[in-house]
Amino acid sequence: MAQGPSLFETAVQQFERAADVIKLTPYVREILRHPKNEVVVNFPVLLDNGQYKVFTGYRIQHNNVLGPFKGGIRYHPAVNTDEVRALAAWMTFKTALSGLPLGGAKGGVAVDPKAFSENEVTRITRRFTAALGSNIGPEHDIPAPDVGTNARTMVLMMDTYMNSQATATKQASWGVVTGKSLTCGGSEGREKATGQGVQITLENIAKDQKIELSSCTFSMQGFGNVGSWGSVLIAERGAKLLAVQDHTGSIRNVKGIDANALMEYAKKTGGIKGYPEADSCTAEEFWKTKVDVLVPGAFENQITEKNVDWIDAKIIAEGANGPITAAADKVLNERGVTIIPDVLCNAGGVIVSYFEWIQNKRSEHWDLDEVDERLKKLLTRACASVKKESKRLKCDLRTAAYAVGLQRIEAAYVERGIFP
Repeated sequence: MAQGPSLFETAVQQFERAADVIKLTPYVREILRHPKNEVVVNFPVLLDNGQYKVFTGYRIQHNNVLGPFKGGIRYHPAVNTDEVRALAAWMTFKTALSGLPLGGAKGGVAVDPKAFSENEVTRITRRFTAALGSNIGPEHDIPAPDVGTNARTMVLMMDTYMNSQATATKQASWGVVTGKSLTCGGSEGREKATGQGVQITLENIAKDQKIELSSCTFSMQGFGNVGSWGSVLIAERGAKLLAVQDHTGSIRNVKGIDANALMEYAKKTGGIKGYPEADSCTAEEFWKTKVDVLVPGAFENQITEKNVDWIDAKIIAEGANGPITAAADKVLNERGVTIIPDVLCNAGGVIVSYFEWIQNKRSEHWDLDEVDERLKKLLTRACASVKKESKRLKCDLRTAAYAVGLQRIEAAYVERGIFP
């Protein structure tokens, strides 16, 4: 994970820019500068060697004026307060922009899950959930998967939480987390949802730049859940994947890379390194690959002042949260590069998480066609709102996206007031 300026400061700067443009009510601006709640827990876990190790976990709840807190749980050694604060704030604006009755939160544990056995990760998850206690709940704060976590993690969190509830209310707790397996209350389409959201928003915004996915080229930075599914779905529209980078290395093939085949290869080997149908290349060569669309779909602070001048793309679609530093963002905007902001581009994941939560509350199960149709409808509407605000305010898409979300949050505060 690239190091850089404070992520939370970046998140605040982004919303402040939009707040200035729309003349946001001063007290609403002041509230949104700060997370509402910050929970830090240190919990012991029994390791396979019989020793105990104390882990540090976080749950930061940024805002819930529009509905219950919502956001992922990340397992990564670099997890820290500043990062989680930023991710929680971005989630607030993302859910507001998407028109969801949810707020924003984020959490995580400072741990490398690959360094521990499956049984140890299971105990870490259960102990973390127990330590969070009533700070999460199906009508209060609903976690989801993120980097280093998956459906199995969410099922364990749900089961741990459910077993802490009274017998008569256990079955009302299915929706305490989303991103679960289908067997345990998950939704169809959840695994591909974030990558699918990237494809839908990219297709929508690219048309304004007179770029059709059927004839464009793209590169993908990051090939986990978001990057792999995003690559497959964008390629299905006819686009040609030229270069890919992940934690194992970078590859390139100017004739095109089969996204489906690369996904299967990465699942078997743990990464893209050594993929036989593409040439290995340096990180610099990856960033310098000329494409119509670049999708940073890995971590924060990946496009910085050090590599921004290497980029030769017409559109950057932020599949990851905060992949562009503020300084690099300014350079790209001045150069005329269209940036599809993260709060819009990767909102597919939280939207389908919302669908899962609704299905759990109603004891329903929607088929994939219904999920896909609803997802496309919400994202298309969000894209339309952002483009409309961009034209009205004469601003970039990021500022417009924040403006849409902030106006919804502002309206709720103005109508509800501040208690007492």
